[in-house]
Amino acid sequence: MSLASSTITSLRQRLVSKEISPRDIVQDVASAIQAQNDMLGAYLTWNVEKALAEADKADLSQPLGGIPIGIKDNINVTGEPCTCGSKMLAENYTAPYDAGSILKLRASGAIPFGRMNMDEFAMGSSTENSAFQVTRNPCDLERIPGGSSGGSAAAVAGNLAVATLGSDTGGSIRQPAALCGCVGLKPTYGRISRYGLVAFASSLDQIGPITKTVEDAALLLNALCGKDLRDSTSLDVTVPDFTQAIGKDIKGLRIGLPKEYFISGIHAGVSARVKEAIEKLEALGAIPVEISLPHTDVGVSTYYIIAPAEASANLARFDGVRYGHRSTAANDLLQHYQLSREEGFGPEVKRRILLGTYVLSSGYYDAYYLKAQRARTLIRQDFEKAFESVDVILSPTSPTPAHKLGALKDNPLAAYLEDVFTIPVNLAGLPGISVPCGTVEEDGIQLPVGLQIVGKPLDEYTVLRVADAFERA
Repeated sequence: MSLASSTITSLRQRLVSKEISPRDIVQDVASAIQAQNDMLGAYLTWNVEKALAEADKADLSQPLGGIPIGIKDNINVTGEPCTCGSKMLAENYTAPYDAGSILKLRASGAIPFGRMNMDEFAMGSSTENSAFQVTRNPCDLERIPGGSSGGSAAAVAGNLAVATLGSDTGGSIRQPAALCGCVGLKPTYGRISRYGLVAFASSLDQIGPITKTVEDAALLLNALCGKDLRDSTSLDVTVPDFTQAIGKDIKGLRIGLPKEYFISGIHAGVSARVKEAIEKLEALGAIPVEISLPHTDVGVSTYYIIAPAEASANLARFDGVRYGHRSTAANDLLQHYQLSREEGFGPEVKRRILLGTYVLSSGYYDAYYLKAQRARTLIRQDFEKAFESVDVILSPTSPTPAHKLGALKDNPLAAYLEDVFTIPVNLAGLPGISVPCGTVEEDGIQLPVGLQIVGKPLDEYTVLRVADAFERA
Protein backbone atom coordinates (compact mmCIF):
# COMPACT_ATOMS: atom_id res chain seq x y z
CA MET A 1 0.00 0.00 0.00
CA SER A 2 1.51 3.33 -1.05
CA LEU A 3 1.89 6.10 1.49
CA ALA A 4 -0.22 8.43 -0.68
CA SER A 5 -3.12 5.98 -0.48
CA SER A 6 -2.89 5.73 3.33
CA THR A 7 -5.00 7.56 5.88
CA ILE A 8 -3.69 10.32 8.14
CA THR A 9 -4.34 8.07 11.14
CA SER A 10 -2.23 5.19 9.83
CA LEU A 11 0.57 7.46 8.65
CA ARG A 12 0.76 9.19 12.02
CA GLN A 13 1.14 5.84 13.76
CA ARG A 14 4.00 4.90 11.44
CA LEU A 15 5.64 8.31 11.82
CA VAL A 16 5.56 8.20 15.61
CA SER A 17 7.04 4.68 15.59
CA LYS A 18 9.75 5.96 13.18
CA GLU A 19 8.84 3.29 10.64
CA ILE A 20 8.66 6.08 8.03
CA SER A 21 9.64 9.76 7.85
CA PRO A 22 7.75 12.85 6.62
CA ARG A 23 10.20 12.96 3.70
CA ASP A 24 9.08 9.45 2.69
CA ILE A 25 5.44 10.57 2.54
CA VAL A 26 6.15 13.71 0.51
CA GLN A 27 8.29 11.74 -1.93
CA ASP A 28 5.60 9.08 -2.34
CA VAL A 29 2.89 11.70 -2.96
CA ALA A 30 5.19 13.49 -5.43
CA SER A 31 5.79 10.20 -7.28
CA ALA A 32 2.03 9.60 -7.49
CA ILE A 33 1.51 13.11 -8.87
CA GLN A 34 4.28 12.64 -11.41
CA ALA A 35 2.84 9.34 -12.58
CA GLN A 36 -0.87 10.20 -12.71
CA ASN A 37 -1.55 13.92 -12.72
CA ASP A 38 -1.30 14.24 -16.50
CA MET A 39 -4.20 11.78 -16.65
CA LEU A 40 -6.32 13.15 -13.77
CA GLY A 41 -5.52 16.87 -13.87
CA ALA A 42 -5.99 17.22 -10.11
CA TYR A 43 -2.97 19.46 -9.40
CA LEU A 44 -2.15 22.77 -11.06
CA THR A 45 1.30 23.15 -9.49
CA TRP A 46 3.41 21.49 -6.79
CA ASN A 47 6.77 22.33 -5.25
CA VAL A 48 8.54 19.17 -4.13
CA GLU A 49 11.71 20.89 -2.89
CA LYS A 50 9.77 23.27 -0.64
CA ALA A 51 7.66 20.43 0.76
CA LEU A 52 10.72 18.27 1.42
CA ALA A 53 12.41 21.14 3.25
CA GLU A 54 9.33 21.49 5.46
CA ALA A 55 9.16 17.71 5.92
CA ASP A 56 12.73 17.65 7.24
CA LYS A 57 11.74 20.18 9.91
CA ALA A 58 8.34 18.65 10.76
CA ASP A 59 7.43 18.43 14.45
CA LEU A 60 6.18 14.87 14.90
CA SER A 61 4.84 15.69 18.36
CA GLN A 62 2.03 17.69 16.74
CA PRO A 63 -1.26 15.95 15.81
CA LEU A 64 -0.66 16.36 12.05
CA GLY A 65 3.13 16.40 12.23
CA GLY A 66 4.68 15.38 8.90
CA ILE A 67 1.42 15.00 6.92
CA PRO A 68 1.28 16.72 3.48
CA ILE A 69 -2.08 18.35 2.69
CA GLY A 70 -3.14 19.50 -0.80
CA ILE A 71 -4.59 23.03 -0.97
CA LYS A 72 -7.37 24.26 -3.22
CA ASP A 73 -6.06 27.04 -5.43
CA ASN A 74 -8.18 29.78 -3.84
CA ILE A 75 -6.45 29.56 -0.44
CA ASN A 76 -3.31 31.68 -0.04
CA VAL A 77 0.00 29.99 0.86
CA THR A 78 3.07 32.22 1.17
CA GLY A 79 5.26 32.26 -1.93
CA GLU A 80 2.94 30.09 -4.02
CA PRO A 81 0.57 30.95 -6.87
CA CYS A 82 -3.10 31.40 -6.02
CA THR A 83 -4.84 31.52 -9.39
CA CYS A 84 -8.37 30.50 -8.35
CA GLY A 85 -8.39 28.51 -11.58
CA SER A 86 -8.52 31.78 -13.53
CA LYS A 87 -6.46 33.52 -16.18
CA MET A 88 -7.15 36.69 -14.17
CA LEU A 89 -4.61 35.66 -11.50
CA ALA A 90 -2.33 33.39 -13.52
CA GLU A 91 0.25 35.92 -14.66
CA ASN A 92 1.52 38.00 -11.79
CA TYR A 93 0.05 37.04 -8.43
CA THR A 94 2.03 35.14 -5.81
CA ALA A 95 0.54 34.88 -2.34
CA PRO A 96 2.39 37.18 0.09
CA TYR A 97 0.90 35.56 3.22
CA ASP A 98 -0.60 32.39 4.66
CA ALA A 99 -4.37 32.09 5.01
CA GLY A 100 -5.73 31.56 8.52
CA SER A 101 -6.44 27.91 7.71
CA ILE A 102 -2.86 27.40 6.50
CA LEU A 103 -1.45 28.91 9.69
CA LYS A 104 -3.62 26.48 11.65
CA LEU A 105 -2.38 23.54 9.58
CA ARG A 106 1.23 24.55 10.08
CA ALA A 107 0.68 24.95 13.84
CA SER A 108 -0.55 21.34 13.89
CA GLY A 109 2.56 20.16 12.02
CA ALA A 110 1.01 19.62 8.57
CA ILE A 111 2.81 20.46 5.31
CA PRO A 112 0.84 22.37 2.62
CA PHE A 113 1.79 20.62 -0.61
CA GLY A 114 0.40 21.37 -4.06
CA ARG A 115 -2.26 23.62 -5.59
CA MET A 116 -5.46 21.80 -6.54
CA ASN A 117 -7.42 22.53 -9.71
CA MET A 118 -10.87 24.09 -9.35
CA ASP A 119 -13.72 25.75 -11.19
CA GLU A 120 -12.75 29.36 -11.84
CA PHE A 121 -13.26 31.42 -8.68
CA ALA A 122 -15.13 28.39 -7.27
CA MET A 123 -18.03 28.94 -9.68
CA GLY A 124 -19.15 25.55 -10.91
CA SER A 125 -19.86 21.97 -9.92
CA SER A 126 -17.77 20.04 -12.44
CA THR A 127 -14.25 21.58 -12.51
CA GLU A 128 -14.75 22.04 -16.24
CA ASN A 129 -14.71 25.83 -15.69
CA SER A 130 -11.00 25.94 -14.83
CA ALA A 131 -9.05 28.19 -17.18
CA PHE A 132 -6.15 25.71 -17.25
CA GLN A 133 -7.22 22.08 -17.47
CA VAL A 134 -10.04 19.62 -17.02
CA THR A 135 -9.96 17.40 -13.94
CA ARG A 136 -11.21 13.85 -14.44
CA ASN A 137 -12.96 11.50 -12.04
CA PRO A 138 -10.60 8.68 -10.92
CA CYS A 139 -13.54 6.24 -11.09
CA ASP A 140 -14.11 6.97 -14.79
CA LEU A 141 -11.80 9.30 -16.69
CA GLU A 142 -14.62 10.26 -19.06
CA ARG A 143 -16.65 11.79 -16.21
CA ILE A 144 -16.51 14.92 -14.08
CA PRO A 145 -15.10 14.82 -10.53
CA GLY A 146 -17.66 17.39 -9.35
CA GLY A 147 -16.74 20.88 -8.24
CA SER A 148 -15.73 23.42 -7.52
CA SER A 149 -13.20 21.49 -5.38
CA GLY A 150 -12.84 18.84 -8.07
CA GLY A 151 -9.06 18.74 -7.98
CA SER A 152 -9.09 18.33 -4.20
CA ALA A 153 -11.53 15.39 -4.35
CA ALA A 154 -9.96 13.69 -7.37
CA ALA A 155 -6.51 13.80 -5.74
CA VAL A 156 -7.76 12.12 -2.56
CA ALA A 157 -9.87 9.51 -4.39
CA GLY A 158 -7.10 8.85 -6.92
CA ASN A 159 -4.44 8.53 -4.19
CA LEU A 160 -2.46 11.54 -5.34
CA ALA A 161 -2.96 13.12 -1.91
CA VAL A 162 -3.40 11.92 1.66
CA ALA A 163 -5.98 14.68 2.29
CA THR A 164 -6.81 18.11 0.92
CA LEU A 165 -8.56 21.36 1.73
CA GLY A 166 -11.50 22.60 -0.32
CA SER A 167 -14.00 25.41 -0.02
CA ASP A 168 -17.78 25.06 -0.03
CA THR A 169 -20.15 27.85 -1.09
CA GLY A 170 -23.10 25.76 -2.29
CA GLY A 171 -21.78 22.20 -2.08
CA SER A 172 -18.26 22.51 -3.48
CA ILE A 173 -16.69 20.16 -0.91
CA ARG A 174 -19.52 17.67 -0.42
CA GLN A 175 -20.60 17.22 -4.05
CA PRO A 176 -17.15 16.35 -5.50
CA ALA A 177 -16.47 14.13 -2.48
CA ALA A 178 -19.70 12.26 -3.26
CA LEU A 179 -18.97 11.89 -6.97
CA CYS A 180 -15.39 10.72 -6.38
CA GLY A 181 -16.11 8.44 -3.43
CA CYS A 182 -14.37 10.16 -0.52
CA VAL A 183 -15.35 12.11 2.61
CA GLY A 184 -16.04 15.85 2.40
CA LEU A 185 -16.94 18.05 5.37
CA LYS A 186 -18.38 21.56 5.33
CA PRO A 187 -18.28 23.00 8.87
CA THR A 188 -20.69 25.51 10.37
CA TYR A 189 -20.26 28.97 8.82
CA GLY A 190 -17.65 30.74 10.96
CA ARG A 191 -16.04 27.59 12.39
CA ILE A 192 -12.93 28.00 10.22
CA SER A 193 -11.30 31.31 9.34
CA ARG A 194 -11.94 32.64 5.84
CA TYR A 195 -8.95 34.98 6.09
CA GLY A 196 -6.85 34.32 3.00
CA LEU A 197 -9.62 32.47 1.16
CA VAL A 198 -10.30 34.40 -2.07
CA ALA A 199 -13.95 35.35 -1.68
CA PHE A 200 -16.70 34.13 -3.98
CA ALA A 201 -19.80 34.74 -1.80
CA SER A 202 -18.72 35.97 1.61
CA SER A 203 -21.84 34.97 3.55
CA LEU A 204 -21.69 31.41 2.21
CA ASP A 205 -18.01 30.41 1.73
CA GLN A 206 -16.48 27.95 4.18
CA ILE A 207 -13.21 25.98 4.12
CA GLY A 208 -13.24 22.28 4.99
CA PRO A 209 -11.36 18.98 4.60
CA ILE A 210 -11.63 16.24 1.97
CA THR A 211 -10.28 12.94 3.28
CA LYS A 212 -10.28 9.17 2.88
CA THR A 213 -12.09 8.53 6.18
CA VAL A 214 -14.36 10.28 8.67
CA GLU A 215 -11.69 9.99 11.36
CA ASP A 216 -9.23 11.86 9.15
CA ALA A 217 -11.85 14.59 8.65
CA ALA A 218 -12.18 14.89 12.43
CA LEU A 219 -8.40 15.17 12.83
CA LEU A 220 -8.22 17.97 10.26
CA LEU A 221 -11.23 19.76 11.73
CA ASN A 222 -9.51 19.79 15.13
CA ALA A 223 -6.57 21.57 13.55
CA LEU A 224 -8.55 24.06 11.44
CA CYS A 225 -11.14 25.42 13.87
CA GLY A 226 -10.79 28.42 16.14
CA LYS A 227 -11.28 32.17 16.35
CA ASP A 228 -9.28 34.36 13.96
CA LEU A 229 -9.28 38.08 14.72
CA ARG A 230 -8.55 38.81 11.05
CA ASP A 231 -11.92 37.35 10.02
CA SER A 232 -14.92 39.20 11.48
CA THR A 233 -17.18 36.21 10.77
CA SER A 234 -14.92 33.78 12.64
CA LEU A 235 -16.76 32.44 15.69
CA ASP A 236 -15.29 32.69 19.18
CA VAL A 237 -16.66 29.39 20.48
CA THR A 238 -15.27 26.34 22.23
CA VAL A 239 -13.76 23.77 19.89
CA PRO A 240 -14.37 20.21 21.12
CA ASP A 241 -12.05 17.31 20.33
CA PHE A 242 -13.90 16.02 17.29
CA THR A 243 -11.96 12.76 17.31
CA GLN A 244 -13.93 11.83 20.45
CA ALA A 245 -16.95 11.35 18.15
CA ILE A 246 -15.17 8.44 16.46
CA GLY A 247 -16.22 4.93 17.48
CA LYS A 248 -19.37 6.00 19.35
CA ASP A 249 -22.70 4.25 18.89
CA ILE A 250 -25.75 6.09 17.57
CA LYS A 251 -28.52 4.29 19.46
CA GLY A 252 -31.49 6.55 20.04
CA LEU A 253 -30.33 9.34 17.74
CA ARG A 254 -33.19 10.74 15.66
CA ILE A 255 -32.48 10.84 11.93
CA GLY A 256 -34.55 13.38 9.99
CA LEU A 257 -35.70 12.39 6.48
CA PRO A 258 -37.01 15.46 4.64
CA LYS A 259 -39.85 14.45 2.32
CA GLU A 260 -38.82 17.19 -0.12
CA TYR A 261 -35.43 15.49 -0.61
CA PHE A 262 -36.82 12.05 -1.47
CA ILE A 263 -38.75 12.81 -4.62
CA SER A 264 -39.03 11.65 -8.21
CA GLY A 265 -36.26 12.91 -10.43
CA ILE A 266 -33.45 11.52 -8.31
CA HIS A 267 -31.39 8.86 -10.08
CA ALA A 268 -32.96 5.49 -9.16
CA GLY A 269 -29.62 4.01 -8.09
CA VAL A 270 -28.79 7.01 -5.89
CA SER A 271 -32.19 6.79 -4.23
CA ALA A 272 -31.74 3.05 -3.60
CA ARG A 273 -28.26 3.44 -2.07
CA VAL A 274 -29.42 6.23 0.26
CA LYS A 275 -32.44 4.18 1.39
CA GLU A 276 -30.10 1.28 2.11
CA ALA A 277 -27.92 3.64 4.16
CA ILE A 278 -30.96 4.72 6.17
CA GLU A 279 -31.79 1.06 6.85
CA LYS A 280 -28.20 0.48 7.99
CA LEU A 281 -28.38 3.40 10.41
CA GLU A 282 -31.73 2.14 11.68
CA ALA A 283 -30.13 -1.26 12.32
CA LEU A 284 -27.47 0.55 14.37
CA GLY A 285 -30.20 1.96 16.62
CA ALA A 286 -30.98 5.30 15.01
CA ILE A 287 -34.62 6.34 14.80
CA PRO A 288 -35.83 7.62 11.40
CA VAL A 289 -38.27 10.54 11.55
CA GLU A 290 -40.02 12.06 8.53
CA ILE A 291 -39.67 15.84 8.51
CA SER A 292 -40.50 18.69 6.16
CA LEU A 293 -38.29 21.44 4.79
CA PRO A 294 -41.05 23.24 2.86
CA HIS A 295 -38.93 25.95 1.24
CA THR A 296 -36.50 23.50 -0.39
CA ASP A 297 -37.95 24.31 -3.81
CA VAL A 298 -36.73 27.93 -3.65
CA GLY A 299 -33.22 27.05 -2.44
CA VAL A 300 -31.48 27.01 -5.83
CA SER A 301 -33.11 30.23 -7.07
CA THR A 302 -32.39 31.95 -3.75
CA TYR A 303 -28.74 30.89 -3.94
CA TYR A 304 -28.36 32.05 -7.54
CA ILE A 305 -29.42 35.54 -6.54
CA ILE A 306 -27.44 35.90 -3.31
CA ALA A 307 -24.20 34.21 -4.41
CA PRO A 308 -23.82 36.09 -7.73
CA ALA A 309 -24.71 39.36 -6.00
CA GLU A 310 -21.89 38.87 -3.50
CA ALA A 311 -19.57 37.65 -6.27
CA SER A 312 -20.18 40.75 -8.38
CA ALA A 313 -19.04 42.88 -5.44
CA ASN A 314 -16.10 40.66 -4.45
CA LEU A 315 -14.73 40.33 -7.98
CA ALA A 316 -14.89 44.08 -8.66
CA ARG A 317 -11.38 44.29 -7.16
CA PHE A 318 -9.94 42.44 -10.16
CA ASP A 319 -9.55 45.47 -12.41
CA GLY A 320 -6.07 44.89 -13.88
CA VAL A 321 -4.59 47.84 -11.98
CA ARG A 322 -3.11 46.53 -8.75
CA TYR A 323 -2.82 42.85 -9.68
CA GLY A 324 -4.44 40.38 -12.01
CA HIS A 325 -4.59 40.19 -15.79
CA ARG A 326 -3.88 43.55 -17.47
CA SER A 327 -4.94 44.04 -21.07
CA THR A 328 -2.32 45.47 -23.43
CA ALA A 329 -4.88 46.48 -26.06
CA ALA A 330 -6.61 49.32 -24.17
CA ASN A 331 -6.42 52.94 -25.31
CA ASP A 332 -8.03 54.59 -22.27
CA LEU A 333 -8.96 53.80 -18.66
CA LEU A 334 -12.50 52.62 -19.32
CA GLN A 335 -11.36 50.34 -22.11
CA HIS A 336 -8.59 49.07 -19.81
CA TYR A 337 -11.19 47.95 -17.25
CA GLN A 338 -13.41 46.42 -19.91
CA LEU A 339 -10.72 44.51 -21.79
CA SER A 340 -8.84 43.34 -18.69
CA ARG A 341 -12.01 41.77 -17.30
CA GLU A 342 -13.19 40.50 -20.68
CA GLU A 343 -9.88 38.73 -21.27
CA GLY A 344 -9.27 37.65 -17.66
CA PHE A 345 -12.60 36.11 -16.68
CA GLY A 346 -14.13 32.96 -18.16
CA PRO A 347 -17.73 32.58 -19.36
CA GLU A 348 -19.26 31.17 -16.14
CA VAL A 349 -17.69 33.91 -14.01
CA LYS A 350 -18.94 36.57 -16.43
CA ARG A 351 -22.42 35.05 -16.34
CA ARG A 352 -22.55 35.25 -12.55
CA ILE A 353 -21.08 38.76 -12.37
CA LEU A 354 -23.73 39.99 -14.82
CA LEU A 355 -26.50 38.24 -12.91
CA GLY A 356 -25.26 39.61 -9.58
CA THR A 357 -24.90 43.14 -10.91
CA TYR A 358 -28.43 42.95 -12.33
CA VAL A 359 -30.12 41.84 -9.09
CA LEU A 360 -28.32 44.57 -7.13
CA SER A 361 -29.13 47.33 -9.62
CA SER A 362 -31.53 50.19 -9.00
CA GLY A 363 -35.11 49.07 -9.48
CA TYR A 364 -34.35 45.36 -9.08
CA TYR A 365 -32.78 45.19 -5.61
CA ASP A 366 -36.13 44.86 -3.80
CA ALA A 367 -37.62 42.53 -6.40
CA TYR A 368 -34.72 40.06 -6.35
CA TYR A 369 -31.97 40.48 -3.75
CA LEU A 370 -34.15 41.57 -0.83
CA LYS A 371 -36.72 38.88 -1.63
CA ALA A 372 -33.94 36.27 -1.80
CA GLN A 373 -32.72 37.30 1.64
CA ARG A 374 -36.23 36.81 3.00
CA ALA A 375 -36.39 33.38 1.37
CA ARG A 376 -33.04 32.55 2.95
CA THR A 377 -34.49 33.34 6.36
CA LEU A 378 -37.41 30.99 5.69
CA ILE A 379 -35.01 28.20 4.66
CA ARG A 380 -33.02 28.68 7.87
CA GLN A 381 -36.22 28.63 9.92
CA ASP A 382 -37.25 25.36 8.23
CA PHE A 383 -34.07 23.75 9.55
CA GLU A 384 -34.51 25.27 13.01
CA LYS A 385 -38.00 23.79 13.26
CA ALA A 386 -36.83 20.41 11.97
CA PHE A 387 -34.00 20.23 14.49
CA GLU A 388 -36.51 20.57 17.32
CA SER A 389 -37.43 16.93 16.67
CA VAL A 390 -34.27 15.37 15.17
CA ASP A 391 -30.52 15.26 15.82
CA VAL A 392 -29.30 15.12 12.20
CA ILE A 393 -30.86 15.26 8.74
CA LEU A 394 -30.07 12.78 5.95
CA SER A 395 -30.31 13.13 2.18
CA PRO A 396 -28.47 12.24 -1.01
CA THR A 397 -25.50 14.54 -1.50
CA SER A 398 -26.13 14.76 -5.24
CA PRO A 399 -29.27 13.67 -7.11
CA THR A 400 -27.17 11.88 -9.74
CA PRO A 401 -23.81 10.12 -10.06
CA ALA A 402 -21.03 11.83 -12.00
CA HIS A 403 -22.06 12.68 -15.56
CA LYS A 404 -19.90 12.59 -18.66
CA LEU A 405 -17.51 15.47 -19.33
CA GLY A 406 -19.24 18.12 -21.42
CA ALA A 407 -22.73 16.66 -20.89
CA LEU A 408 -24.12 19.85 -19.35
CA LYS A 409 -21.87 22.35 -21.11
CA ASP A 410 -24.77 24.03 -22.92
CA ASN A 411 -27.26 23.69 -20.06
CA PRO A 412 -26.09 25.74 -17.07
CA LEU A 413 -29.46 25.48 -15.33
CA ALA A 414 -29.21 21.67 -15.24
CA ALA A 415 -25.69 22.04 -13.85
CA TYR A 416 -26.97 24.39 -11.13
CA LEU A 417 -29.59 21.81 -10.09
CA GLU A 418 -26.81 19.33 -9.30
CA ASP A 419 -26.45 21.19 -5.97
CA VAL A 420 -30.14 21.12 -5.03
CA PHE A 421 -29.51 19.15 -1.79
CA THR A 422 -26.32 20.93 -0.71
CA ILE A 423 -27.25 24.58 -1.34
CA PRO A 424 -29.83 24.91 1.50
CA VAL A 425 -27.17 23.82 4.02
CA ASN A 426 -24.97 26.77 3.02
CA LEU A 427 -27.89 29.21 3.03
CA ALA A 428 -28.62 28.15 6.62
CA GLY A 429 -24.91 28.09 7.64
CA LEU A 430 -25.10 24.50 8.91
CA PRO A 431 -22.45 21.75 9.10
CA GLY A 432 -22.75 18.90 6.62
CA ILE A 433 -20.69 15.92 5.53
CA SER A 434 -20.78 13.58 2.55
CA VAL A 435 -19.73 9.97 3.08
CA PRO A 436 -19.64 7.20 0.46
CA CYS A 437 -22.71 4.93 0.59
CA GLY A 438 -22.19 2.50 -2.26
CA THR A 439 -22.12 2.70 -6.03
CA VAL A 440 -24.40 2.64 -9.06
CA GLU A 441 -23.58 1.09 -12.41
CA GLU A 442 -23.44 3.30 -15.49
CA ASP A 443 -22.07 1.99 -18.80
CA GLY A 444 -20.58 -0.98 -16.97
CA ILE A 445 -18.67 1.23 -14.51
CA GLN A 446 -19.35 1.50 -10.77
CA LEU A 447 -19.81 5.17 -9.80
CA PRO A 448 -19.83 6.40 -6.18
CA VAL A 449 -22.90 7.70 -4.36
CA GLY A 450 -22.69 10.11 -1.41
CA LEU A 451 -24.84 10.27 1.72
CA GLN A 452 -25.23 13.78 3.15
CA ILE A 453 -25.53 14.16 6.94
CA VAL A 454 -26.49 17.65 8.16
CA GLY A 455 -26.29 18.84 11.76
CA LYS A 456 -27.36 21.66 14.01
CA PRO A 457 -25.21 24.82 14.09
CA LEU A 458 -21.81 24.04 15.66
CA ASP A 459 -22.73 20.37 16.10
CA GLU A 460 -20.09 18.86 13.85
CA TYR A 461 -19.52 16.37 16.68
CA THR A 462 -22.85 14.60 16.09
CA VAL A 463 -22.44 14.80 12.31
CA LEU A 464 -19.07 13.05 12.61
CA ARG A 465 -20.47 10.55 15.11
CA VAL A 466 -23.20 9.44 12.69
CA ALA A 467 -20.90 9.51 9.65
CA ASP A 468 -18.26 7.41 11.40
CA ALA A 469 -20.80 4.87 12.65
CA PHE A 470 -22.16 4.45 9.13
CA GLU A 471 -18.67 4.25 7.60
CA ARG A 472 -17.60 1.54 10.06
CA ALA A 473 -20.83 -0.43 9.54
